[in-house]
Amino acid sequence: MKNTLRNLFAALSLAVLLTLASGICASGQETPESVLRPPKGSQVAIVVFEDLQCPMCRRVAPLVEQASKTYKIPVVRHDFPLPMHNWSYQAAIMARYFDTHSKALGNEFRDYIFENQLEVNPQNLRAYAEKFAAAHKVDLPFVLDPGGKLAAEVNADRDLGKAIKLDHTPTVYIVSSRNPSRPYVEVKDNSQLYSTIDAVMKE
Repeated sequence: MKNTLRNLFAALSLAVLLTLASGICASGQETPESVLRPPKGSQVAIVVFEDLQCPMCRRVAPLVEQASKTYKIPVVRHDFPLPMHNWSYQAAIMARYFDTHSKALGNEFRDYIFENQLEVNPQNLRAYAEKFAAAHKVDLPFVLDPGGKLAAEVNADRDLGKAIKLDHTPTVYIVSSRNPSRPYVEVKDNSQLYSTIDAVMKE
């Protein structure tokens, strides 16, 4: 009897471990530790958590894009739709749909929404997405996310933001692999974006 129970316990333990391992491998998702690091091939990058309905995000996005071009460093954008905004979550899902065609196209859609943010509302968001899709010769299906995969990606980004204690948008970090003791610095004042990048790059 003891041997049977021991074997059963061992089998169950192995099953649990395999399930956990497969979940970790299958998800391939970032963790709070990995999100504030530059992507492979870069020593320094800008990491942004943004909400497509956030007025400050709209103002900061072109500044970040210009800094990226000036310093020739990548920008990694994360979705962090805030609960008080009534269309940003759906817009983030739409951006994820365009991401499936190319990350550049998804980011172009995000910038397009920022450019039109003052006119966008829950009723016309779909029309703006359709106009963007037509201009880029991309089909926009009537049901955008039938399996909920895109929503899960947005949720994963939002959970990451919560895990690193984000409480506002945009949250902008300069991340670096050069200084292990200080791998990231938050840019709390947009006027200090360039000086923060300069300081990180000199480390």
